[in-house]
Amino acid sequence: MGQVSVAPTEIERPESAEDHLVVPEPDVPWVTLVHNDPVNLMSYVTYVFQAYFGYSKDKAHKLMLDVHQKGRAVVSSGSREEMERDVQAMHGYGLWATLTQDRT
Repeated sequence: MGQVSVAPTEIERPESAEDHLVVPEPDVPWVTLVHNDPVNLMSYVTYVFQAYFGYSKDKAHKLMLDVHQKGRAVVSSGSREEMERDVQAMHGYGLWATLTQDRT
């Protein structure tokens, strides 16, 4: 009797919900964004940036102006864990902050 050769076939995999998940890119840094709000005074936001991040008065003032005029500003960047800590700290000061990956 002769041998029967079977060609390999591709098996189609059904699409799953995992195919549509946005997976963080490991080499892309994370950033903390502080957003403008109608509650906090500009002088207070400047103070928070100086007190928490250790920014100079000039840098803190520039970031505060970005928040006020542009609606938000990147105030720190680093690992996801560091940015989660910074976001929590901003919330502790009563500021509206979020984190995202820096895709610029």
